[in-house]
Amino acid sequence: MLMTLFLIAVVVFSVAYVVYGKFQNRVYELDAKAKTPSELYFDGMDYVPAHPEVLLGHHFASIAGAGPIVGPITAASLFGWLPAYLWCLLGSVFFGGVHDMGSIVASIRHKGFSVGEVVDRWIGHRGKKIFLCFTWLTLILVVAVFLELSAQSFAADPAVAFSATLYIAMALIFGVLIYRMGVSLWVSTAVMVPIVIGAIFYANSAEWIREIFTLDVNVWRLILVGYIFAASVLPVWLLLQPRDYLASYMLYFSVFIGTIGMLFGGRYEVTLPAFKGFTTADGAFIWPMLFVVVACGAISGFHSLVGSGTTAKQLRKETDARPIGYGGMLLEGLVAVIAIGTVMISGSIAKGGPTVTYAQGLGQFAGLIGINPTIGTSLGLLALNSFLLTSLDTATRLSRYQLQELTGMRLDRYTATAVGVALAMVLLFYKTGNKPAWALIWPVFGASNQLVAALALLAVAVWVTKGLKKNATFLMLPMWFMLVTTVAALFLLIKANLKNPLLSGISVILLVLAVLLVKEALDALKRKDPLPSSTE
Repeated sequence: MLMTLFLIAVVVFSVAYVVYGKFQNRVYELDAKAKTPSELYFDGMDYVPAHPEVLLGHHFASIAGAGPIVGPITAASLFGWLPAYLWCLLGSVFFGGVHDMGSIVASIRHKGFSVGEVVDRWIGHRGKKIFLCFTWLTLILVVAVFLELSAQSFAADPAVAFSATLYIAMALIFGVLIYRMGVSLWVSTAVMVPIVIGAIFYANSAEWIREIFTLDVNVWRLILVGYIFAASVLPVWLLLQPRDYLASYMLYFSVFIGTIGMLFGGRYEVTLPAFKGFTTADGAFIWPMLFVVVACGAISGFHSLVGSGTTAKQLRKETDARPIGYGGMLLEGLVAVIAIGTVMISGSIAKGGPTVTYAQGLGQFAGLIGINPTIGTSLGLLALNSFLLTSLDTATRLSRYQLQELTGMRLDRYTATAVGVALAMVLLFYKTGNKPAWALIWPVFGASNQLVAALALLAVAVWVTKGLKKNATFLMLPMWFMLVTTVAALFLLIKANLKNPLLSGISVILLVLAVLLVKEALDALKRKDPLPSSTE
């Protein structure tokens, strides 16, 4: 069963990349010879042309996060593996991939700025303010939650903490070797990757690592705050890009282990039902819940922020948008399929949650090629931590970009970063009763993240319609589906949490902002000419 599902996914994604990817290339008229923002506005800080393989590593590691693991596993446990599997396939091909590639292309055609600039140019200045407020608030929540999850994973496993710290040190050396000393990418990769992957094997048997890296979670929080601040303000070539590139090999390695398990794990019995019904035990319906819970496994608004935030500023050729944007999302869809495979053989979510379920599943898969399951589980946890940490540092930099654009570039990178990190820390440490603020408002993140995806699709669709004079149906159909779905999810969330003013209040604010932006977009489609950009 696992082999069949995996092979179907590989075939579907491969055909989609060739056929649907080429279709999008034609719509956007991508030109390998056209100058991209990384060349036109090169500054050695944010705008830096990157080798497509390096950029794919950064992009894939950044967009993955815990989403393609936690979401699909949770959805499969609620409704059965079949609905989650089908949505990951169809969503990645026709929703997430289109959303990600469109966001990157729209950004490189608008000076490498965020989707907010696309909104500014084709929908209006007021629409841009609404969109940037929406996305900045969402990013602050991402930073707070991923900071907490990363700190907890470091405190729980010193081997993971050591390996992740080594990643950072190696990234600094890697960046200098590639960009300042002219060392070949492949030579640097061949030296660095075995070190960072081998670190997890060494760390599990080295007592001194456990003594030094066993720290309280509060200490790790403060250390990570220092790291994400540095990752946001340092030149992208020095830390963020090379760290994410090196981390991507850990992710590729986990995909390799997952592939082995899916193809040759026939001895594992599938104990999770294919379909458990249209409602959960507490009465939640498969629609809209399935499409909000799966998130990054099929489509995620966070991807548009990454694609139009850091990725577009590093794209060397326009044609790289297809393998990085569309291909990156299809690769993430494959991660989601592997994650579903781990819960299929466990039968339910393990104690410790979806992340432990995934790690234990990879541990079993690793045993098929002779790796000790304990080390395999640590590899799974390190891969997950790599997902979290790359999303965390990228989200911090993106929040800086968003706030700078929102304030008309009047804030320098240090101030903009400090404001975002400080607000995330407030959410992390402020408590109402026994729960921190971030935990109270976390339920709204799934819906808000998917709403960002709908709004990004809307912005790109308006640009394609008015700017490129092309048919944008391939963007508008997924946009309307995600818009209706997420609005319904927010209404249900408000109804269920009327006694929680923080959660219901934020949900109402997000709904109002979304409705206002949709109105602005529909009005823009009626206008004959685009508005002048506020950045021109």
